[in-house]
Amino acid sequence: MTQESRRKFLKTTAIGVATIASNEALSSAPEVRKIIPPNLDEAYLGQKILCYRPMRHGSPNLSVVQNGNKVVAHNYGHGGSGWTLGPGSASYVNSLMINSKYSDALSNKLTPIAIIGAGVIGLFTAYDLNKRGYRNITIYADRVDSLTSHNAGGLLAPVSMDNAPDMQATIDQIGIDAYRFYDSIAKNKNSDLKGGAIIVPTYFNDREESGLEPYVGKVMQPAKEVVLDFGNGTTRKMVAYDDGIYMDTAILMVELHKYMSAHNIPIVKKKINSFADLSQRFIFNCSGLGSSQLANDSKVIPVQGHLIMLKNQIPQNLNYMILVYFGEGSTEANQKVKRSFYIFPKRLANAGPQDFGVVGGTFVEGGNPNTPNLKEFELLLEGAKKFYGVS
Repeated sequence: MTQESRRKFLKTTAIGVATIASNEALSSAPEVRKIIPPNLDEAYLGQKILCYRPMRHGSPNLSVVQNGNKVVAHNYGHGGSGWTLGPGSASYVNSLMINSKYSDALSNKLTPIAIIGAGVIGLFTAYDLNKRGYRNITIYADRVDSLTSHNAGGLLAPVSMDNAPDMQATIDQIGIDAYRFYDSIAKNKNSDLKGGAIIVPTYFNDREESGLEPYVGKVMQPAKEVVLDFGNGTTRKMVAYDDGIYMDTAILMVELHKYMSAHNIPIVKKKINSFADLSQRFIFNCSGLGSSQLANDSKVIPVQGHLIMLKNQIPQNLNYMILVYFGEGSTEANQKVKRSFYIFPKRLANAGPQDFGVVGGTFVEGGNPNTPNLKEFELLLEGAKKFYGVS
């Protein structure tokens, strides 16, 4: 090979290598996804909502205990993950009770059973028991309307929890089981619940922050690196789970109530102050925050949440979910707060077709009606606008 031929060969090879490297870089570059931000001006903001999640330090109480002459299955303390874990948690605790040393008595499917609490956990407990063949179930609750279960955002992700390491594997499996349950609703494979779950892209800052990595390879696909482009000069590098699940809590509560009615499961409006108030021997305690008194559990605390409903929006622009954390601080009442920005395609019951979307939110440990921390509404709106790059 002449010197001239060698130079041509090396030049051609270099160009080829550079082209391959360039193509590999392009193929590995994050996908750019264009998202139109919601209108966050005052005229497009709807109802401001405060809610109180029941978080239990050290993990939810998922146990079966003897209490005098009663047998109590505890299922409470899920924090901001009541909907995320609800179906799986109900199945897990119900199995604990049914397979306990009291299994002989519970082999009779007409054994009277009491459930305390008509929120998501109580309703899923009744649903699961009924699907197992139990036909003598009564739900007791002092309130059935405008519960935190109705107002909850609806992102399937384990958030606002405090789990001891030895419980994490159990919590992960409960979440995986719940994902399968909602996935069946989203794909119209559940003959009982006719809606209330959809599959939408869900975005987080990173994989660890999502809490969803234990689900990957079991029920979810791996997350993708993406760039969100809001069309105003602002972009955000994020990870996307394209098989995220949004749970429409308002619809699901209606569907669960329909199921109770159709299967003769009464919901009795009555405040239960003691397990001894009930005639039934077998009790499922799904009372959430009420367990601090009912079960004398000092580990249960309220976690206050702030969210703002949107109105006059374009629904097709909001078929996604985002959750990013901004950090911790203190509220005006000097309570510990974990601030975030989230947006979900939520609609309240009886809302108009354009009254669509919800932004939040906060996790205020110990927040209560006497400390509403109303300044958080202003701060969460500022955080949402900053995220989208809108004034």
